[in-house]
Amino acid sequence: MKILIAEDDQDIALFYKVVLEARNHHVLSTDNGEDCLTIYRQEVGNFALRIRSTSNDNKQQQQQQQAVDAVILDYKMPKINGIEVAKEIIKINPKQRIIICSAHSRESLFHAIKEIEKPVELVQKPFDLHTFIDTLENKLLYSELQSMNHDESSTHELDLSEAEPGRYSNNATMQLH
Repeated sequence: MKILIAEDDQDIALFYKVVLEARNHHVLSTDNGEDCLTIYRQEVGNFALRIRSTSNDNKQQQQQQQAVDAVILDYKMPKINGIEVAKEIIKINPKQRIIICSAHSRESLFHAIKEIEKPVELVQKPFDLHTFIDTLENKLLYSELQSMNHDESSTHELDLSEAEPGRYSNNATMQLH
């Protein structure tokens, strides 16, 4: 997976990078929201160029892929916070997978995430390594989240500990709109 990370805490950013690269993920990293948007736009542009230059046989397959498989955002960052970055990314690509990682209270984040109006995953800091990896690498759960998103008139909160008992800690939640 190609993963874009925006995290202003250098220790946490290094943790993400080391763990994800050890699992053979390609990591792009920045320490602020403004640079995250710049990198994201560049990746989307590069991806669009690759699709245009591909033969028709591979175009349909590539169009189902993403320029970036997941964007991991800290909530509070310099220049632009994670919620505002998520809103801008959703404007570019409404199907982009976004994971907000934050130590702020779940209640305050829930209200901020409601502003995004698209599926966003939330992982409450501090979290353990398994929670982080399970949340990121569980594409099936994210696909289910996307399919449940058709009814945008209602808001639901899904606790990952209920999604697959024993596999997730109670720290990870997902927001559905």
